[in-house]
Amino acid sequence: MKLNPVLVEASFIERTNRFAALVLLEGVPVLAHVPNSGRLKELFIPGQRVYLAPRSGPHRKTRYDLCLVAVDDILVSCDARLPPSIVEEALRSKRLAPFQGYPTITREVTFGDSRLDLLLEGPRGRCFIETKSVTLVPNGTALFPDAPTSRGTRHLRTLARAVREGYRAAVIFVVQREDALRFCPHDRADPEFGATLRQTRSQGVEVYTYKCRVSLSEVVLWKEVQVLLR
Repeated sequence: MKLNPVLVEASFIERTNRFAALVLLEGVPVLAHVPNSGRLKELFIPGQRVYLAPRSGPHRKTRYDLCLVAVDDILVSCDARLPPSIVEEALRSKRLAPFQGYPTITREVTFGDSRLDLLLEGPRGRCFIETKSVTLVPNGTALFPDAPTSRGTRHLRTLARAVREGYRAAVIFVVQREDALRFCPHDRADPEFGATLRQTRSQGVEVYTYKCRVSLSEVVLWKEVQVLLR
């Protein structure tokens, strides 16, 4: 997934609300859009180096999107809008072995009471996929969510319904950084989501986690990560 070719470096100051942050750009405080409703407290630390993508549009309130955060020696993509495109790119380039044999890929398909990210169709039938963005990785363990997500829980139940109706269904956790060694649901942040993930997997919903290589030019699905559902 290619990023904006012109990223500008800034320094994080503070998050002003769920979708906005104040950053220091060339010595001037500037407001940037945060394309992620998660808390991201492990990323948004005063003084942290961040990268902004210039944006324009008649209805925008800011001139920039906050895209990347530098953490130690790695870059982390904090754009929660990217995972469906990242997974679609990997599917089209046939880099996801569990999902071979589906020549038709459709984005944003409504099923039941949810809009799911991807629908695959082919000789193997239909497969519904929901993707989730992961940025929280303490000590090598990727955790999702970092805040309660009733929407995420609803998506899991919709995937379980698809399985009951005879379809294949999967949730893919996309870790937008490269230092994850394993994945677990973040039960302390949202115990209901964790319980629902375990229940729906027992009902046939497939659970996958992949980590990404992140650079100043692109975010690419890289390696599968072990899923631990204790």
